[in-house]
Amino acid sequence: MAKILIVDDSKTSRKILRNILEDNGHEVIGEAINGKEAVSKYTELHPDITTMDITMPEMDGLEALKEIMSIDKNAKVVMVTAAGQKTKMVDAVKYGASEFLTKPFEAEQIIEIVEKVF
Repeated sequence: MAKILIVDDSKTSRKILRNILEDNGHEVIGEAINGKEAVSKYTELHPDITTMDITMPEMDGLEALKEIMSIDKNAKVVMVTAAGQKTKMVDAVKYGASEFLTKPFEAEQIIEIVEKVF
């Protein structure tokens, strides 16, 4: 069972992810609505895995990923992407992302990726 931090500016996306993860035995220990909040919650909660939306207000997922990786080079961050964000996915890999999830979410894919990363 992984302790997971969910980062997404969409309340609906956070709820869907939370339900899928909790239904499969994982613990959601926190949520953040933008990159700034994500970095702060990461530091406070030390999750096993962080799911990180790329497109968010205030600080996007790529900037938050860079900051988290500078705090903890072993951080496991799974980037959440919408279709058509290929260049951002390439950047995310350069910055240390562990894996990717695509929207719309598929429960099987999410659990498979979380278990692989964990």
